[in-house]
Amino acid sequence: MKHILKTLLGAACLLAAAGPAVAHAASAAAAPLVDCPLRDAPYSTASPLIDILLNPRAKAVADKALPGVGTRLPAQFMGTTPPSFAAILSLKEAAGFLRMQQPDLAALDRELAAIPVTRADKVARCARYDVVPPRFTLPQGRPRVLLFEKINGFRDGPSVDAAHAAFVAMAKRKGWALVTTDKGSAFTPAILRRFDAVIWNNISGDVLTLSQRRAFQAWMENGGGFVGVHGTAGDPVYFWDWYVDELLGARFLAHPMNPQFQTARIKLDDAAHPVSRGLPAEWEANDEWYSFKNNPRATGSRIIATLDESTYKPEGMAGMSLRMGDHPIAWSRCIGSGAHKGRMFYSAIGHRPERYGDAVYVQMLEQAVAWAASGEACRP
Repeated sequence: MKHILKTLLGAACLLAAAGPAVAHAASAAAAPLVDCPLRDAPYSTASPLIDILLNPRAKAVADKALPGVGTRLPAQFMGTTPPSFAAILSLKEAAGFLRMQQPDLAALDRELAAIPVTRADKVARCARYDVVPPRFTLPQGRPRVLLFEKINGFRDGPSVDAAHAAFVAMAKRKGWALVTTDKGSAFTPAILRRFDAVIWNNISGDVLTLSQRRAFQAWMENGGGFVGVHGTAGDPVYFWDWYVDELLGARFLAHPMNPQFQTARIKLDDAAHPVSRGLPAEWEANDEWYSFKNNPRATGSRIIATLDESTYKPEGMAGMSLRMGDHPIAWSRCIGSGAHKGRMFYSAIGHRPERYGDAVYVQMLEQAVAWAASGEACRP
């Protein structure tokens, strides 16, 4: 009996000494596995930086290959709890961001891939996603609009809050039935059927599980409506090709840094579009101006407004040229291939909170939501 008690006491002491590590492992073992993207993917230089940071072995390999990557990046880039810039960078992009000498990426990928992806790793990777659907009580009114505000990447509070206030004010003024959520779990077939349009308010980072992605894509391709503003297309790295290439139609390149905010002239490109009704032929605004790696016009988008690059300095970090020539800043797209295509509108305007108080821009956004939610046939 004394021997058994001694053995149990010894085991208890070992568990106590192990402390948080054992508690974390036990918690991970008990947690359900969520169907988040990249849950089972091997570690690599293309992994989200946040997932590298969550695993001590992977982080050590990264620190050895890229000395200083963990200390030279700002603290907000190294967070493992969202929102974090680490969710919208890969290890490869982080090295480029710091203009570090690129290591032998193939060798680094082999070393990272040799690290096993444990169940605890999978739980940690998926912790930034949610799966319990929210309950909504829709107010009276039409159209029915879901204002979506889940952000795992970069969150600029002032722009998010200003856009939120602007959309809520529009809904009150126009009689829309609008509700807000920061839950990706709202993207289920049953919930999406209740809405005519969704607004992505400066969304940054991957925010939907695989099943939520499928529900959203199917809804859009069968007549749904989407409105996205500014940061919704501003991540340096994306982990969902359909979202960035098919829905948005353009990949973010960079924005000016010297200075970051500049006054530029915006020109109406398509006065016949429903979103353009009553807008001036051109107007000026001071904002953070995005450039894109590809021109959305070339991917079948209908361009609503462009930037006049002669009116500001399109130059990024270290003198990087951000000139596009033809520089779309707001556009629409028809989503899907069937008879009931979805309607997509995106505007890169809106980093500065003041923009959501501009009468011209508010009119554009108001008409964009009405068009996206209209259910009418989408015309390229």
